[in-house]
Amino acid sequence: MDRLDLAHAMMVKAMGSVLFRAPLQKEKVQRVLDIGTGTGIWAVEIGDIFENAEVLGIDLSAITPEWHPPNVKFEIDDIEEPWVGHKKYDFIFCRYMGASIKDWPKLMENIYEEAEESSNLAPGGWAEFQDVNTSFYSQDGTYSKETATSKWMTAFMEACSATGRDPSVGPKLEGWVRNAQFQNVVADRVRAPLGPWPKDQWYSDLGMMNLILTLNGLEALSLKLFSEMLGKSQVEITVQLANVRKELKSNSFHAMFDIHVVYGQKPIKPRQ
Repeated sequence: MDRLDLAHAMMVKAMGSVLFRAPLQKEKVQRVLDIGTGTGIWAVEIGDIFENAEVLGIDLSAITPEWHPPNVKFEIDDIEEPWVGHKKYDFIFCRYMGASIKDWPKLMENIYEEAEESSNLAPGGWAEFQDVNTSFYSQDGTYSKETATSKWMTAFMEACSATGRDPSVGPKLEGWVRNAQFQNVVADRVRAPLGPWPKDQWYSDLGMMNLILTLNGLEALSLKLFSEMLGKSQVEITVQLANVRKELKSNSFHAMFDIHVVYGQKPIKPRQ
């Protein structure tokens, strides 16, 4: 399974086996925008649910699935550039974009945009954001700053900060959404274990997905970033990642992080 598709499966499970949390009314959804569509799997599945709606998935690179419903389209676009066309969407979805977005408050403003001539979200429409807090923690004290995983995460956050981007946007989503003047804002948080250590089967399954996702993504997340931003050699990075993999597979600590979901509605009537 593609790493992005596994991330999709994990996020859907974390949300309670649903693709979105916003209270959408099927008959009122005519256009859907998927920001950072990746492999397009979310857009394809949402297109099956809203078969009468036009679904657009956008990303910086073209990864169009071999098959997709006729109502689903994909385009290469940079969401942080000025929006063109100004189609009004009834639902705008943005998930797992973390460090991909440089200016989150500006993105929220672009989505909300109140002026009729440049509006992107239809009055009464919803926007939903799902992302993580990358800070691992444990409730039983088994995870500490001395672990190889914690040291790797500290280095990762430092490297991301050097690029001017924040991979840990989950806890900030609610504030940004509220500041953009969305109404009926709802925020929730789901704990995601790192590994299958929980006794509860649901959390254990979620933890296994998270562990596989983390193990498979270590090199992609670290090699270029650590080399260019931290000045680490390939040998140093390889050794560090080997220690992290060994530790993660040993089930020696009970770590987790939080997944945040926030959605809000654009008022039907403009603010006075």
